[in-house]
Amino acid sequence: MKTLIDHLGQYAEYHRDRRNIATHFVGIPMIVLAVAVLLSRPGFEAFGLWLSPAALVSLLSARFYFRLDGAYGLVMAMVLLLCLWVGAGLAVQSTALWLGVGLALFVVGWIIQFVGHHYEGRKPAFVDDLSGLIVGPLFVLAELGFLMGLRREVERAVEERAGPTCIREKKAAV
Repeated sequence: MKTLIDHLGQYAEYHRDRRNIATHFVGIPMIVLAVAVLLSRPGFEAFGLWLSPAALVSLLSARFYFRLDGAYGLVMAMVLLLCLWVGAGLAVQSTALWLGVGLALFVVGWIIQFVGHHYEGRKPAFVDDLSGLIVGPLFVLAELGFLMGLRREVERAVEERAGPTCIREKKAAV
């Protein structure tokens, strides 16, 4: 299994432009929430919990994150629990509301992602490796931590592999 640095470094290679990273701070949370909402049906309540495909996907995702890093795994599990809570609340609403919110979050989140990749001048990481779909939320969490001065050793290791972040200017066609 790849390490935390392997995953974050590979993902970071596709995300060095600060504008692209900024769009990911908005787009990826929207997509994660959208998936939780859309997968919250069908579901049923048991022991005070809403059990649905979203719960299974979140459980498997949290396991993946914990295997990479305990601290990141804990924070990602809390984020996923929050998304499950929102998803469960919407799953019991009308189909129009549940589906409308889920699809709107999903579509707008992806539009924001593709705007960021326009700035980057590079395709999204998941195009070359589907693991980018699960690493993306972890990357956003890690980048947020880096901005707060946390996990400097992880930041240095990621930058050793992918290079520093910057604002890339598109070169004019000659």
